[in-house]
Amino acid sequence: MAERPEDLNLPNAVITRIIKDMLPEGVAVAKEARSAIARAASVFVLFATSSANNLAQKHKKKTVSAQDTFLALKEMEFDKFIEPLQESLEVYKRSQQNKKEQKEAKAKAKKAEEADKNSGSVEDNSEDGDVSNTMEASLTTDKENDDVMEIAE
Repeated sequence: MAERPEDLNLPNAVITRIIKDMLPEGVAVAKEARSAIARAASVFVLFATSSANNLAQKHKKKTVSAQDTFLALKEMEFDKFIEPLQESLEVYKRSQQNKKEQKEAKAKAKKAEEADKNSGSVEDNSEDGDVSNTMEASLTTDKENDDVMEIAE
C-alpha cells in the first residue's frame, strides 16, 4: 500500500483535464479549488474501492469485480451513477474486444503472408528444378541428335 497519504491522490493533470472538459470555455478554476476537487475525487475512489472490496470479501472472493463496484455504489447511495457506468463499461468492453479482434486479424494476415512467402520460395525452387530438368532434357536430346547424325553419316 502507499507509504504516504499523498501517494493515494489522483494525478493533478488528470483532474485538471476533467475539470476543463466539464466546464464551459473561459471559466477559471482556482488552484485551491482544483486541489480540493482532486482530494475529494481521491477520497471518493478510495471509499468506493474499499466498499467494493468489503463486498467481495463478504462473498469470499479475492478479486473485486465490476458487479462488486456497482453494488458498492448502490450501498453508498450513488444509484444514479450505476447505469451510466454500466454503459461505459460495455463501451469499454466492446472497444477492448475490437482491439483484440484487430490484433488477431493482423497476426493471422501476417502469418498468411509469411506462409505465402514460404510457399513462394518452394515454388521458386521447383521452378528452378523445372529449368534444370528442361536443360537436362535438352542436352539429352542434343546428344541423341548427335548420335543420330553419326549413324546417318
